Amino acid sequence: MSVAVQPPALRRGPIVASIMLATVIQTVDTTIANVALPHMQGSLSATREQISWVLTSYIVATAAAMPATGWLAARYGRRQIFAIMIAGFTIVSMLCGAADSILEMVLYRTLQGIFGAALVPLSQSVLLDIYPTERHGEAMAIWSAGVVLGPIVGPTLGGWLTDEYGWRSVFYINLPLGALALAGVLLYLPETPTDRERRFDGLTFGLLCLAVGALQLMLDRGELKDWFDSPEIVIEAAVAFVAFYFFAVQLATGRRAFLDASIFRDRNFTVSLWLIFAVGVALLSSIALLPPFLQSLLGYPATTTGLVMAPRGVGTLAASAVVGFMIKWVDPRPMIAAGFAIVALSLWDMSGWTASVDAWPIVRSGLVQGFGLGFLFAPVGAIAFATLEPRHRADAAAMFSLMRNLGSSVGIAVMVALLAQGSQIHHAHLAAHATAFNLPLAWTGGFDLSDLGALALLDAEITRQATTIALINDFHWLMLFCLAAIPVPFFLRLAPNPVPKAA
Repeated sequence: MSVAVQPPALRRGPIVASIMLATVIQTVDTTIANVALPHMQGSLSATREQISWVLTSYIVATAAAMPATGWLAARYGRRQIFAIMIAGFTIVSMLCGAADSILEMVLYRTLQGIFGAALVPLSQSVLLDIYPTERHGEAMAIWSAGVVLGPIVGPTLGGWLTDEYGWRSVFYINLPLGALALAGVLLYLPETPTDRERRFDGLTFGLLCLAVGALQLMLDRGELKDWFDSPEIVIEAAVAFVAFYFFAVQLATGRRAFLDASIFRDRNFTVSLWLIFAVGVALLSSIALLPPFLQSLLGYPATTTGLVMAPRGVGTLAASAVVGFMIKWVDPRPMIAAGFAIVALSLWDMSGWTASVDAWPIVRSGLVQGFGLGFLFAPVGAIAFATLEPRHRADAAAMFSLMRNLGSSVGIAVMVALLAQGSQIHHAHLAAHATAFNLPLAWTGGFDLSDLGALALLDAEITRQATTIALINDFHWLMLFCLAAIPVPFFLRLAPNPVPKAA
């Protein structure tokens, strides 16, 4: 059970530093390995599909294990579970760095996802407990900075480490950071009371794991398998639907469900789950689309790609500082709406890019987008828990993080599918005009349509332009999605002693 434990200010600092360090290493690892995949593929003698499991196994394992966080913390104590998860995550990270085969790597990444699943929701529930109610907005601003910065910093850090020290270093970097986080938790974090009477409903948990795991597999492998033209994707979709249906039935009617269904009767929390889902879509979809565009179409090396994307983190940090102060005095609902509007503005800017865009518009839009995201996480996180009883915080934090992860997975899957489909459609449309009778093409003097080499160059340029058009259409759809989310915060209600009305 989670109870409010507010340590002296001298202890609060080390606690915050320790738990946020654990949060950052977990969120960084969702993207840090992306840049290193080509190097891993050669070193581990893996095929393209096999190496993709390095990412898939981590994502699926994290999503499947995350819902058990609340039960584990209540049954065995939050400090003990936090320490075990940090230690396990750190040890398995070392094993990932030492892996000699693709089978070992996938196994260790699965274990890494299982151990890391609890770190983000536990850090959120700890921050809510160690800060008084009137400072929950400030606490969520700190938490959101770590959660948002991780995926943004991951590709930059991964590219630099891979170029300088090899791909194994992207996992070994977790050793000193994990050791520091573990020491801080063991030294400073107080233990919470345990509820030994709380039983574990294996059926409910198994159904939720099956539903989330099958959904994540479907989303992650859909593009690779051509979506519902593949029997694998059809089976995964059917399993996800059936398992989730029976999970909902068991949760509503079972007497020993491992998750307290009463948290979903809190309007603030339920609406906030949809808001954080939308934030997940907005956060990682654009981040996932940018590296291929910058590297494949603009020719940026991995390190430069990371540096160009880094201003997103700067914008988020700046916004988190502003929000942490404002949320004490301002209604968080307009702040959430403003956050979606700012992100939509950045996506509108990005939808005007061309295949020859220079670095400044990319930096500018990233800075604006990061600033908007900073206005979303903290207010949503604060108001989601404003009317929940403290004993529900660990369970609620697990579901909160799960919805954010699912939003990211759904957003990435949909955007990548639209990108692939749009590229093909626009390629066919542009190629239809590449004929000898197209006077502007003839006037360039650069393409002789009777020469095979010239045709190859022409096809490459058409592919480049078609992909760019499809990409900016994706940005346009994301912009419309953010605009549609602007009214949703006003379905929230302030608590009787609302967070903005600090004494």
